[in-house]
Amino acid sequence: MIIQQSCKDDSDPTSLSCEEAVVRILESMSSLTQTEMMPIRDSLGRVTSSDVVAAANVPPHKNSAMDGYAFRQGELQGLNNPVIKIIGTAFAGKAFTRPIEKNEAVRIMTGAVVPENADTIVIQEHVKAGGNDLQILEMPNFGENIRAAGEDIRVGETILKSGHTVTPADLGLIASLGIAEVQVFQKPRVAYFSTGDELKSLGTTLEPGEIYDSNRYTLYGMLQHLGVEIIDMGVVKDTYDAIEAALLDASKSADMVITSGGVSVGDADFIKEALANVGQVKFWKIAMKPGRPLAFGKIGKAHFFGLPGNPVSVMVGFHQFVTPALQKISGAKTNRNIILEASVTEPLKKRPGRAEYQRGILAQEDDGSLTVQPTGDQGSGILKSMSEANCFIYLPIDASDIHVNKAVRVIPFNSAI
Repeated sequence: MIIQQSCKDDSDPTSLSCEEAVVRILESMSSLTQTEMMPIRDSLGRVTSSDVVAAANVPPHKNSAMDGYAFRQGELQGLNNPVIKIIGTAFAGKAFTRPIEKNEAVRIMTGAVVPENADTIVIQEHVKAGGNDLQILEMPNFGENIRAAGEDIRVGETILKSGHTVTPADLGLIASLGIAEVQVFQKPRVAYFSTGDELKSLGTTLEPGEIYDSNRYTLYGMLQHLGVEIIDMGVVKDTYDAIEAALLDASKSADMVITSGGVSVGDADFIKEALANVGQVKFWKIAMKPGRPLAFGKIGKAHFFGLPGNPVSVMVGFHQFVTPALQKISGAKTNRNIILEASVTEPLKKRPGRAEYQRGILAQEDDGSLTVQPTGDQGSGILKSMSEANCFIYLPIDASDIHVNKAVRVIPFNSAI
């Protein structure tokens, strides 16, 4: 009799490693090609589809970095506390237009255009002014307190490369160049649904054996955080025909289809069978815990991820595999996980055979060292463990039990995961 591998087994030779799964997923992805022009305010979080190039210098002119006086320092070197004449004032947005001659100075405000012939600015704390006379008490270095034209950005410089996700700082940077619109990739369209006759919508009364569908809300939050166009298809009945129809319907309108539940080997788990009939199964088991049964494939032009039904498995699988896939098809440069090292504050149970993503709380101690505390029960159905956590404690395939104070690898994530 052949005994089939189960999700409880620690080792399964037919499972892919997490690293190999990511490589296979990304190799099968390509960026969407459709683009659109967006007003810069609406481009926040979008991915640039072409380089943003400066058509002007920033700042556009030589200007003052301090409040003070602009003068010709090169002609006063070696003089002790020289006295020169104040001939006017330069304000930000209102330049002083006459060239400065020898032994002359112009009162200047921060950001104002430096008058012609001036080469240095002395700050107002280092002078004594009386009437039109200005005595320099502390001579600045030649060129001090002057910002050159193009000091921040030069004409022809690429300020944002194609594939860059626009941040709040970028909005100001783009605006400083006078650019009102930016070209971005269109958002990927992601359709998702849950499977399970036991799942009920919020607002209904639960009968014995029924539970509320939490995974769709979790997936919505993670998809919203990634800035994709979301198609929520609700809960699909646990029948082969219903699941096949839902997969075909979703693939017609979406660039990616995500399901939760139905990817294991139970009598009511139809995702893998339906995917094989209407599309392609590329793999469906990964040597990880939680979340070994994770299907990946394609339906027509739509990429497919079949996530497990357990809430924590959904989030771990999404973070590790769906996120980089969506980054790639959206045109963004795929960001690798930031991995830190921290001392674990409690012993961890682990058997070799699968990589584990245990949930933890990463903290910095007074001495600057990093510690991580597990969030208690690490069961794949304990959704509270994700709500409390701010990182995964990553334990490689060959790792075994971890003792207190031992260094472990952690993968931080924010509350929007």
